[in-house]
Amino acid sequence: MSDNTDRTSRREFIEAVGAIGAVGAMGAVVAGCSSDLGGQYANYPWPPLLEQAPDGPVLRAGLIGCGGRGTGAAGDFLDAGPNLEVVALADCFRDRVDNCRNTLQEERGVAIPEENCFSGFDAYQQLLETDIDIVLMATPPYFRPEHFEASVEARKHVFMEKPVAVDPVGAREVMASARKADGLGLCVVTGTQRRHKADYLATFREITRGAIGEIVSANCYWNGTVPWWRDRQPGWTDVEYMVRDWVNWTWLSGDHIVEQHVHNIDVINWYLGEAHPEKAVGFGGRWRRPSGDQYDFFSIDFTYDNDIHVHSMCRQISGCANNVSEFVRGTKGYSNCENEIWRPDGTLAWEYSYEEDEEGNRVRPQPYVQEHIDFVTAIRNNEPVNEAERTAVATLTAIMGRISCYTGQEVTWDEMMESDLKLGPDRLELGPSDLVPAVVPVPGTA
Repeated sequence: MSDNTDRTSRREFIEAVGAIGAVGAMGAVVAGCSSDLGGQYANYPWPPLLEQAPDGPVLRAGLIGCGGRGTGAAGDFLDAGPNLEVVALADCFRDRVDNCRNTLQEERGVAIPEENCFSGFDAYQQLLETDIDIVLMATPPYFRPEHFEASVEARKHVFMEKPVAVDPVGAREVMASARKADGLGLCVVTGTQRRHKADYLATFREITRGAIGEIVSANCYWNGTVPWWRDRQPGWTDVEYMVRDWVNWTWLSGDHIVEQHVHNIDVINWYLGEAHPEKAVGFGGRWRRPSGDQYDFFSIDFTYDNDIHVHSMCRQISGCANNVSEFVRGTKGYSNCENEIWRPDGTLAWEYSYEEDEEGNRVRPQPYVQEHIDFVTAIRNNEPVNEAERTAVATLTAIMGRISCYTGQEVTWDEMMESDLKLGPDRLELGPSDLVPAVVPVPGTA
């Protein structure tokens, strides 16, 4: 390690942002920076990264999607600050409503009345009629565009998990609803946790200051294992089986490049100046997946403006080398986007300084709660934030890569913005479906 390596701690970073105040955080941070990226981010909405959201009148939330992630999101919301309540639940299946309700009662002491518990595909509509200020969304992504539109129409603040769609039509619907939310002064946070982590934000700040010069290429990875699957049970219809096993079905999850790898793709879009690729060429395939119709792996060359190439790689196969990371290379150095920047010769130029516990171990940021702290803070300070459109762009980027791999063809951004592709059954009901048995895409045949 070089003796003159710069370090920035969470406290130093937050104090620097806080000192900038309402005059425009990024504008002050990058003043005098010659990088084009700095100019593009003159008004970047830095999240405040408080330890806890400020106190205020009670905010009442309803949860749509009561599986493991939804139950976790409800807990994260309750941990964000004082006077926060979860008062209504909705899910396709009553057993998931009951499980979530029991967990919140047993672990949090939260008692949700029976009259505020709803099930079925229309449960979200009933939830929106209750006395709530906020909607928490953690359903399979297929449902997100419809639920988001309805929540905005009902004038509710929204926290929704990524991704925000599974097809081009849905992504564009979210973009349209995001603009409506802006007009209504609503706050929307979207589950892209890296944008709420002090280490990623501090690294991003250094890069906008020109620490690596102009970015010329990037890589992003989510190589891991299949997270989970459901074996079909007696009595389940085709649609019930797929919805319960949703993470393995493209029409419900978007495939894992969309459902999971969107995190890394979003970081690259962010670090490239809220950009999106102009085109994509990729390949992928399926070897060992236990259920569903998705691929096991994807490898894509995204081409951005100024001929910047980004290699995107993701895989869900057990027993292989794993890697979840992002990487950007510039004319003056390179970075892992999270906590370190290196000079061209490989020596460390800057690193993020983590706080340490009593035993000297690094204390990593906890973004799952932090994003809710930032969300509630924005609502209570009446300083609206809206992450929906940028997450829709990242989602559509991932969809673009998926389509290229499925078809074996080059796919352009303009094609995605004009595509009428909409996934899923013609009519959504818990019955038979021609989507079972699974049909896996074969490149070069369509």
